[in-house]
Amino acid sequence: MEAVLNLPVLVSLGCEVMQLDLASLRKAAGLLERALKVADDEAFTSGLTEDQKETVRAGVIQSFEFTYELCWKFMRRWLEVNLGTVYVAGVSRRQLFRLGAEHRLLGDVDRWMEYHDARNETAHTYDENTAADVFETAHQFLADARGLLQALEAHND
Repeated sequence: MEAVLNLPVLVSLGCEVMQLDLASLRKAAGLLERALKVADDEAFTSGLTEDQKETVRAGVIQSFEFTYELCWKFMRRWLEVNLGTVYVAGVSRRQLFRLGAEHRLLGDVDRWMEYHDARNETAHTYDENTAADVFETAHQFLADARGLLQALEAHND
């Protein structure tokens, strides 16, 4: 499912300086954080039925998917703007993550590939085990998504 995104809209701040509008990434990361907080609140979830718990978990997973999509697309856009499209066009996701790491936008390339694989799992198979795995992955992902957002904000000039 391809999300309709307010993709890295470039806001011109004059002739020479371009900035990415990171508002949608900020909002998505905040939503994922809130979804995880609700899902992890045992006082809240203990009163839910299994169907309701599954619905909460599905919300976390959907939030993970959307935030992941925004992360890699914003990173790609930053690299296109700062390195040039020629260096980014047609590269594999792993190579894109390596470029991001080389430019201090993200840390562990293998971990980002795990997020990529988790995202692909939700797109192609959906069972209880996959959902549980992706739900757990979302917890780790949030810190890395926040780290990418901070790096993009720090280098957004």
